[in-house]
Amino acid sequence: MNTLAKPRFTTRSITSIAVMAALSVVLVALIHIPMFLPFLEYDPADIPIFITTFAFGPFVGFILTVIVAVLQGITVSASAGPIGIMMHIVATGVFVIVAGNIYKRNKTRKNAAVALAVGVVAWTAVMVVWNIIVTPLYMGVPREQVIELVVPAILPFNLIKAGINSVLTFALYKTVGRLFGLKEVKSVRECPAEK
Repeated sequence: MNTLAKPRFTTRSITSIAVMAALSVVLVALIHIPMFLPFLEYDPADIPIFITTFAFGPFVGFILTVIVAVLQGITVSASAGPIGIMMHIVATGVFVIVAGNIYKRNKTRKNAAVALAVGVVAWTAVMVVWNIIVTPLYMGVPREQVIELVVPAILPFNLIKAGINSVLTFALYKTVGRLFGLKEVKSVRECPAEK
């Protein structure tokens, strides 16, 4: 079974996805809040990607993640360079694949919450490991020094960033979906209640 099944596209859906990509880049340009360490910043740029994942599935969510990561990496986040692009693709990519596949199996409000919560856990776990591997190269410091930053900085940063963006996605999916005509799936608030 292909967990990244390709959806069918219409002109409107392609336009909506393009708008969400642009919105993601604009959000990171407007809102970026340093947290814990100089290279860790909160931004809401993943919210349009999460919403698009729920609307069109994990395949589209992952492709959008790559496009947005590259666009951000050569424009508003150019200082992070290729490592920043790679970190963004890994973090958000893991989230959209995990959460997107959970949500597409059962598109209810309850399952949306479960999908987002599991996505946060997956993002955080992968990024703790990935930071231990990559951050020593990025910062030019011993790996032991990065391991010491896991509990006070890396772990809480990833939980907070993914968590805030998940909560906002849950709250905004219905409104944004209607605004951009994302009618391919029901919104989380329009789905039938769980029995």
